[in-house]
Amino acid sequence: MGWSCVVARAVAFILMLGKISAFTSDIFAAGKSDKEILDNLLKNTRYDKRLLPPVDGVLTVNVSVLLLSLASPDESSLKYEVEFLLQQQWYDPRLRYSNQSHYDYLNAIHHHEDIWLPDTYFIMHGDFKDPIIPMHFALRIYRNGTINYLMRRHLILSCQGRLNIFPFDDPLCSFALESISYEQSAITYVWKNDEDTLRKSPSLTTLNAYLIQNQTIPCPIKASWRGNYSCLKVDLIFTRDRAFYFTTVFIPGIILVTSSFITFWLEWNAVPARSMIGVTTMLNFFTTSNGFRSTLPVVSNLTAMNVWDGVCMCFIYASLLEFVCVNYVGRKRPLHNVVYRPGENPVTQPKRESTGAADLVSCTACTGPPGSCTHTANNGGVSEPCFVQVRKKEPPHPIRVAKTIDVIARITFPTAYAVFLIFFFIHYKAFS
Repeated sequence: MGWSCVVARAVAFILMLGKISAFTSDIFAAGKSDKEILDNLLKNTRYDKRLLPPVDGVLTVNVSVLLLSLASPDESSLKYEVEFLLQQQWYDPRLRYSNQSHYDYLNAIHHHEDIWLPDTYFIMHGDFKDPIIPMHFALRIYRNGTINYLMRRHLILSCQGRLNIFPFDDPLCSFALESISYEQSAITYVWKNDEDTLRKSPSLTTLNAYLIQNQTIPCPIKASWRGNYSCLKVDLIFTRDRAFYFTTVFIPGIILVTSSFITFWLEWNAVPARSMIGVTTMLNFFTTSNGFRSTLPVVSNLTAMNVWDGVCMCFIYASLLEFVCVNYVGRKRPLHNVVYRPGENPVTQPKRESTGAADLVSCTACTGPPGSCTHTANNGGVSEPCFVQVRKKEPPHPIRVAKTIDVIARITFPTAYAVFLIFFFIHYKAFS
């Protein structure tokens, strides 16, 4: 009686195993949909999304980033919009399914709330462009239990730039990925295939964003505020469109400053022409610089653009003051009724003999030092001492002084401005 009971129970157990095997085979049969397969894989009796995937050791999450678009509101902004696809891949043995299914992978987009997912969050300065909706996800489960989780993210990054050398700086934009609740002993993030740069989409689009370098690295320990959590970092280095600034700011500024130097080659008394050139160049420079300065970031320190505007304005204003000084000096009343001779060089005048009352009064027989004579001269039978009288040098005529100032300005102003241009562009590494 006892043996028959044991045999009956054994037969019942074998039949039950057969039914389970048949049921399992029926679940993964070719005619079943991926939804039916997932519904059975994710039953509460065999799967709990609150638990980490049961793997030996630490769970590894492979991460890769595919750039889709880069944009900046304008050239002078330190905010950059970055759109990319973030791919995370890990292994969960609880989600392996039979090879009897004809699916290479299961599309689990409608089951994403029932599956364990890494709690990845972004460390950054900025904001998200738009909310994440289910359509921006892709979730695939492969036969061996590998899960591929793809999401589209659109970030607005507040970048770091050296505004003291703007617009010759290269802004650095960074963001990092980290698990918010699992420590490094439970989850570790690694860059897929050890890639050291980001992959770019063939249809990558840019707007006012000139990416010159990027790198993917583990977060430096000193830069991480939680050192016991796995973290990955992305660095994006942009540059400015320097051709834009040269054609919009620097070349027009050089033209206006050098145009103000034209007045040095005009006649000293050409008041309408010289005043019009000086005032016009100053107003044009004010208009150009003010219109462009309104788009620049507001900072408290001195920038390259401030230096450029200040020095160029000083040169234009100095050329205008030079005209005022020349006009004032040229109109002064000459001393001692000195006569101006237009044919003479205003800088160096040749010595000439004068025959007026102020000429040298010399004695033909006098051989002594100037100012006295040791012999006497016979003047109409009367002997008298012979003296040599030296004429005092005449003061230069005011017009000659005015022309001299113009000649000196023709050399000093262009030379000083050329030295400034060389120093400015070398100091701020404009061509690096």
